Amino acid sequence: MVNAMLHQTVGTLQLLGNFGTHYEIRNDSVNLIPRGFKVEVELSKRGIYSSWEGKLGVIRASASQTSVVDPVLAPSNNVTHEPRTKSNETALILIRHGESLWNEKNLFTGCVDVPLTKKGVEEAIEAGRRISNIPVDMIFTSALIRAQMTAMLAMTQHRRKKVPIIMHNESEQAKAWSQIYSEETIKQSIPVIAAWQLNERMYGELQGLNKQETADRFGKEKVHEWRRSYDIPPPDGESLEMCAQRAVAYFKDNIEPQLQSGKSVMIAAHGNSLRSIIMYLDQLTSQEVISLELSTGIPMLYIFKEDNFIRRGSPVAPTETGVYAYTRGLAQYRQKLDEMLH
Repeated sequence: MVNAMLHQTVGTLQLLGNFGTHYEIRNDSVNLIPRGFKVEVELSKRGIYSSWEGKLGVIRASASQTSVVDPVLAPSNNVTHEPRTKSNETALILIRHGESLWNEKNLFTGCVDVPLTKKGVEEAIEAGRRISNIPVDMIFTSALIRAQMTAMLAMTQHRRKKVPIIMHNESEQAKAWSQIYSEETIKQSIPVIAAWQLNERMYGELQGLNKQETADRFGKEKVHEWRRSYDIPPPDGESLEMCAQRAVAYFKDNIEPQLQSGKSVMIAAHGNSLRSIIMYLDQLTSQEVISLELSTGIPMLYIFKEDNFIRRGSPVAPTETGVYAYTRGLAQYRQKLDEMLH
């Protein structure tokens, strides 16, 4: 077995050979399984480049990013293969999870891990229908089950029929036991990264309380201040500002680099973590973001092009064409899907 470990201040790259190859940078990982390979690793100020002879996979990294590329077949020779060309535009899909059991009961949920209701499941499936013609190369969700259910259920409707697979990085054993030993299966899969930084904001002592009863007890104005102000947290909880600090930092460090590398990304998360990200994408002020409402289970679409985010979808548009107003790139992707499936 070949073992190579390179340490940087930004994280660790691990290459484990023979039966399987595992890459790890910070908290994100993917398992690829080449056979009969040699390893070349080059460190530079910009990042890490690695190549293999035989079955090929590529991973790139910088001080704050990882880029996971589907393995491709390459002839067994000594040619060094460059990463695939970056796309001129990529898609960013944002979905707030469907209705949860505590939404239904009008309880403050925050970071309590509550599943979807039947309605929430239906909302997630409908969201999937709306994005069924939009490319998805990677999925990011929070660590909470309602967001993960939404992502998984949505992808059951995608016409490309790739399978979303959660990357398990919680222990070395979990990583080893979740390895995939088929290159073809890997190519038909979508990595799903779960991150606590995308969790709903923590509501502190309000979690589990009935919203109406809380307003009756503390006063509507005080509860409204806790829920809708930008920088005032509930007792022992997070303000929207505090939630934005972790969510936007994670987006910049882990998700935006994927878009820059040519990947289309879906994020399934929560009202406040998504509002925080939209504040960054649309350059909203703290006053503008507190009035932003996101419906459960309705996707929003951004196009990332030339380092700019262009909103193409409205959370209230009733039809696919109204929501997505196809760009040329998305229209071409849909045409390829039509040709592939007919």
